[in-house]
Amino acid sequence: MAFALVTGAAKGIGKALAAGLAARNYDLLLVDIDKPQLRATAAELAAQYRVIAFTLHLDLSEPDAIERLQEWTAEFHDQLSVVVSNAGYGLNGAFETLTLEEQLNIIDVNIRAQVSISHKYIPVLRAHRKAYLLNLGSTTAYQSVPYLNIYAASKAFAVSFTRGLRYELRNSSVSVSCLSPGSTDTDFVNRARMGASIRKTAERFNMTPEKVAAIALKGLFAGKAEILPGWHNKLNAFLPKFFPKRLVEKIAGGIYQPAAHTAITEVPLATIPKATANLPA
Repeated sequence: MAFALVTGAAKGIGKALAAGLAARNYDLLLVDIDKPQLRATAAELAAQYRVIAFTLHLDLSEPDAIERLQEWTAEFHDQLSVVVSNAGYGLNGAFETLTLEEQLNIIDVNIRAQVSISHKYIPVLRAHRKAYLLNLGSTTAYQSVPYLNIYAASKAFAVSFTRGLRYELRNSSVSVSCLSPGSTDTDFVNRARMGASIRKTAERFNMTPEKVAAIALKGLFAGKAEILPGWHNKLNAFLPKFFPKRLVEKIAGGIYQPAAHTAITEVPLATIPKATANLPA
């Protein structure tokens, strides 16, 4: 019996990754902030794949979250050979109009939790003859993205951190990979409070979570360093290297600029509503 731990597992890419692992006969340790959806997902996957699926309702931005997570998984460490650090989110808006608390919370979930999970679970994974750690990046990691600034920067951290960690563990039993999806048909756009125009742009290139997860797990078990699902996401990641950064930033800023931002010099910042749109991780 082997277990896989997946954070952000209630829906979207996390749920699809959990399903893909269940299809490979992994029992599941599923974590998410959305308790009702998490329980529904666990019940669905357990019934569909005839696996065990345990759940933990947890907000990874809380200071004691990782300690609580490790306490919960402790009894499964002898069987835990896959860890997927999938939880993450972003908010669309100008840096100065989003609250500091909102932006630090993104850093807590996207960076602090990912680093903490890696640090706490690498010793657990090392104890196995073969084990896997998958961290979530994004195609936004490969360029600056105005109005999605903290999210993109956090994903750039994820890619760099994961590659460095992979090298450090190159002679161990732990294979470390980073999944960098682009626009995906998930709830990311809604949670990021993106507007309708951004949503339309995203929908033209959306991949399904199931397709992303299938490519991700194939790459993970093949030992790939970076996994970029879909040819258009590969282009999005690597084309910016061949153009001036100012041009790339102008294009990205044009895509993600909230409509309300046009009023920023005419009214007090406090009165400007935040954008209401979301893109897939």
